[in-house]
Amino acid sequence: MNKLSSFFYSGWHHIVDITAYDHLLFVMTLCAAFTLTQWKQILVIITAFTIGHSGTLVLSALEIIPANSKLIDMLIPSTIMITAIANIVNYEKHGRFSDATIKYSIALIFGLIHGLAFASNFKFMLFSDRIIMPLLLFNLGIEAGQIFIVLLFMTSLWIYTKIVKGSHFKWNLFVSGAGFGIATTILVSAMTSG
Repeated sequence: MNKLSSFFYSGWHHIVDITAYDHLLFVMTLCAAFTLTQWKQILVIITAFTIGHSGTLVLSALEIIPANSKLIDMLIPSTIMITAIANIVNYEKHGRFSDATIKYSIALIFGLIHGLAFASNFKFMLFSDRIIMPLLLFNLGIEAGQIFIVLLFMTSLWIYTKIVKGSHFKWNLFVSGAGFGIATTILVSAMTSG
């Protein structure tokens, strides 16, 4: 594997790696309020998340913003908790999120925060002063990983709603509630760690 292709792989691995469950949890919680017919909105939201963390990666790689790992470890689970609350509070009767613009904004802004976690890995991999191609490949890897996770997630939703005949409301409530609970555990752990 050459140096440039390793950026794509690292971006992919950063998302699909089970030890990076905070990012997996965020992506799943972010998608929970959307139905199968809203797949275009889901792609837009995932891309908004990628754009958000791309901005942070650039700023961090150029050493414009410092990385505070303790703060990042508290902010990331907070983004999951806020997303879970937004899913439940804004859910309409027909299984749709009431304002997609709010979701896009959440994804973009929270992408900036999640980008801080990506930044330490990305800066470590950089060579010389070339940032454009490594950044593009790293983000394409992240985007491909997110789309893969979303496809698995939406397949599970399809099985639940079409075969099991479960309601989308219950799906959203379960995924958002689980996201909130796990994120709370992560946050408490981050706050109490040395």
